[in-house]
Amino acid sequence: MAANHSSDHGSDTNHRIYNPYHNHDLPITAQYRYKLPTSPEFLFTEESLKKRRSWGENLTFYTGTGYLGGSVAGAAGGIVSGFRSFEFGDTAKLKLNRILNSSGQTGRAWGNRLGIVGLIYAAIESGVVSYTDRDDAWTSVVSGLGTGAVFRAARGVRSAAVASALGGIAAGAVVAGKHVFKRYVHI
Repeated sequence: MAANHSSDHGSDTNHRIYNPYHNHDLPITAQYRYKLPTSPEFLFTEESLKKRRSWGENLTFYTGTGYLGGSVAGAAGGIVSGFRSFEFGDTAKLKLNRILNSSGQTGRAWGNRLGIVGLIYAAIESGVVSYTDRDDAWTSVVSGLGTGAVFRAARGVRSAAVASALGGIAAGAVVAGKHVFKRYVHI
């Protein structure tokens, strides 16, 4: 454990000294200690009581997760499609080219679709939370309903209604799965 020097504690009461290596028996010098502020991170206490991401963080998280998940799933489907497109007499180089082209094209298309779904979901969820000032399971279900309706609105009312119902069911299933996971899997 590194010793604290009197120069570290000076008359500055707005900062506390933090040493990330204090639990380890390492000969670390004072240069690796940090002065962290003691003031609260939030200006208002109401902000500190909310345990959720901001709308910008939600937007980034859902869009990025949707794009990544869609790209991986689409690439896997593209690999299968590439294997199915083999013809008799193809060389190994041509087979590899078919697999790479198919997985890249399908992965890109599915990634874009699911990224847009994540973007719409994040926008609707942030709007619902801002309007109702609540963040619960019903907020997620309403956001799923709205996401399905907006995503398929260009294909007609019937398609939008079906997609809305599927989006609400999917969002409800994810929320229920999250609660079950928290209850039975202790991490």
